[in-house]
Amino acid sequence: MYHSVGDPTDDPYGITVARDRLDHQLACLRRRRLTGVDVGTLLRAHAAGRSRGLVGLTFDDGYADFLHEALPVLRRHDCTATVFVLPGRLGGSNEWDPLGPRKPLLTGDEIRAVAESGMQIGSHGLYHRSLTEASDDVLRQETHHSRELIRDLTGTVPDTFCYPYGTVDRRAADAVRDAGYTYGFAIDPGPLLGPYALPRTHISHADRSVRLGVKHLRHRFARRTAR
Repeated sequence: MYHSVGDPTDDPYGITVARDRLDHQLACLRRRRLTGVDVGTLLRAHAAGRSRGLVGLTFDDGYADFLHEALPVLRRHDCTATVFVLPGRLGGSNEWDPLGPRKPLLTGDEIRAVAESGMQIGSHGLYHRSLTEASDDVLRQETHHSRELIRDLTGTVPDTFCYPYGTVDRRAADAVRDAGYTYGFAIDPGPLLGPYALPRTHISHADRSVRLGVKHLRHRFARRTAR
């Protein structure tokens, strides 16, 4: 689970990875004979029993730096990723973050460019609202309407949803399923673990070869324990 790719110096949330560090991290995966892929590819391969050697890569929030900083590095390593975007904030900024610098978000044209580059586009809701605290009307807008807007932007109906802040409850998971998505991604979904509450592991600028290896093993162990 990635977010922004750029200068990590002023980053109180620890969500920014420098471009050269991302390059190092993907190179580490490749040395381990692992390939980073978008989560749609990963889950289809898993269903067919062919996911060995694949690692799902996601980028939350739809930061504009994905197009110019992350995408060239992904291409260099023959990797793909899923980019979870906020169609209600096209060309806006991360106003939901009370601390840290404002970062620009992808515009509609930039989202289309990312999709045309071979990356998967998923929904992160409309405005980065916590779905576990949303009213029924807001919950429907964040799930259904964001899906419609992404379809209008890219020509493809997204089948993946990422819960803002990584938090999910049964009501939010049911709303994502009812909106027509195939999968929903959280961080640590606990007992809700399943197609609409899939876990991910946060990757930071501090993660080098050893830490990446430990996180990979820990994530696999956690999944097996949950199953």
